Amino acid sequence: MNGVTGTGSVVGEEWGARAARSRALAVLRVRGRALGLAVLPAAVAVVLYAGGATGHFTGSGWDAARWVVTVLAVVVLLAATAVSLVVARARPAATPTVELSETAAPDLYRLVRDLADRLDVPAPAAIALTPDCDSWLEDRTHRAHRALRTPSGDGDAEGAPVLVLGSPFLWWMRVGELRAVLAPVVAGTGPAAHPDIAAARRFIRGLDAAVAVPTTPGLDPVRRLGAHGVGRIARVLLRACRGHAAEMERGVAAAGSERAQAVDYGVRIVAQEQVGLAYAGWDRLLTRVALPAWRMGRWPAKLDAGVVSALTELSRRDRLADGFSSRLGERPACDLLEEPGAVDEATSLLAARLFHGGPAAPGPDWSPVEWSQYPEEVVDRKWRTDAARLHQVLDGLGRADSATAGQGVRGVTEGPTLTRVIAHLSTEPPKPTDAAAPDAAAEDAVRGGADTDLGRDLVLTRDPDADGDLERGVDADMDADLDADEEVFNPAADALAGALSALLAREEAAREARVAATALSAEAAAHGADQDDRHPGAALPAVSGPDGPLPLFPLQPPRSGRDLLADHVTAMVCCAAVDTAEAAPGLDWLDGPALLVGGERAVDLGPRVLALVEDGDPEPLRDWLARTGVRPEKPVRLV
Repeated sequence: MNGVTGTGSVVGEEWGARAARSRALAVLRVRGRALGLAVLPAAVAVVLYAGGATGHFTGSGWDAARWVVTVLAVVVLLAATAVSLVVARARPAATPTVELSETAAPDLYRLVRDLADRLDVPAPAAIALTPDCDSWLEDRTHRAHRALRTPSGDGDAEGAPVLVLGSPFLWWMRVGELRAVLAPVVAGTGPAAHPDIAAARRFIRGLDAAVAVPTTPGLDPVRRLGAHGVGRIARVLLRACRGHAAEMERGVAAAGSERAQAVDYGVRIVAQEQVGLAYAGWDRLLTRVALPAWRMGRWPAKLDAGVVSALTELSRRDRLADGFSSRLGERPACDLLEEPGAVDEATSLLAARLFHGGPAAPGPDWSPVEWSQYPEEVVDRKWRTDAARLHQVLDGLGRADSATAGQGVRGVTEGPTLTRVIAHLSTEPPKPTDAAAPDAAAEDAVRGGADTDLGRDLVLTRDPDADGDLERGVDADMDADLDADEEVFNPAADALAGALSALLAREEAAREARVAATALSAEAAAHGADQDDRHPGAALPAVSGPDGPLPLFPLQPPRSGRDLLADHVTAMVCCAAVDTAEAAPGLDWLDGPALLVGGERAVDLGPRVLALVEDGDPEPLRDWLARTGVRPEKPVRLV
């Protein structure tokens, strides 16, 4: 207990480590019981043979029992051997990361080693980056993962886990904040070095990998049938170990957290606020800024640097984040890297693969884009692509520009114009008929007091039963009015949205088919290279999710047809504004593509487009077009 600041942390640490070791022994007992169950028939057979040799178990019945038990023992031992081999040789899941060698980040490795020395724990074997706002330790001691590791050169750390670090932390956090955040994570290498905990973790990872063996491509029917049997056994063992494994990890986390209490405790409280802020900015940057570029076949090459701009903009807009940008004068953690730009580009490409399913390497249809080129290369191209798709659907619906003449629109020209879209989505308000005019006049006369005597008679001759019928009739009328309000306001918008959704679904299916073909070919090449461990530099296996190839983590759920239609109409309006008015495409770090009118962002366009799409009312949008000087009758330039 020498050198600690108090007994509380020591007690908590000892409690967490003791609980973790206890749960690890429980996991190993499950393994021992499974092994004992496997050798039980063989032990019974040995007893029977020993009894026959000593003359205790003689006779035809004992001979038959010996044969039956021997056959059963052989079958069970063969099955147990097969399960053990599959569990030992199965490739555990590994997080897709960007490996960071010590030559690429000597200062970062030095910081982590100093932190491990202060915590009196083994240093991590290597450091890897992931495009996520999280950090953890990952065991990559399996022989299938040794080729992926970039060891730090310390022989004592060869069996230690790998530190997986979220790349946005390096760019947004300062050096002191990063050290404080990594302290509890690095402290977890201490419990991980315990033999019982390490053995329990290897057993759990092997079972988890064995469960996925039946889904391995290239298995013949016999091997796939055997793999399904092994998978069922592994699933049963995992179910028996699940509770103990979860409690073991909680104990390890508690021990690491208590050990790290004495390291930069005050800074860590402030750093935890930066973790939440970085997560919010990273999520906004991916969904609003990066996703439109990925869909256009371009991937931003400096996503981590974009986090700083996004969070700086957030601190300017949000009073809760006010003051966070003042930290930018301190040394950023990315200075610990030798080449921050190259690392940022690698993690940005990996983010595109994980969250969108892009190719693993740049190509003609998958090229990087700098932030300075984003408005022209992504925003303007996205608007014009959406506008071209919208007019393609209009052409498919058989709507000609001459049809807008019935709507009283003048100046309609041939070509892709905004007037054509507005005329197609506009609906006329219902006009009162001549037959309804006398009824309306009579109603006004009654309301004006012409029949006051009749109204007084109605009050005097009031019937309770009639009142009930009247109330029921009023309720029925109100329900009918509500049903009418819930009806579709704009049938033309529904038809256009349906056709647009179908076209987008076809385009997405074609894209996914290309990605799946590329992933399967890469996986087949990696599977062939895995047959020979003498080629550590072979191609890595294609990463796939539970339902097929990448992306593993889709950013947005499927959108409705009305939302897609509103986006395409907005894109058409932006194209017209850029071509006919003093407007330009821009980039908003928190909201993505933006239309700049007179150097300022147009924030009032969305509700006017929704009025046209939802209600068929073009007047708010026409007022906005007239105010900004946009000429909707002029054809726009498409891609």
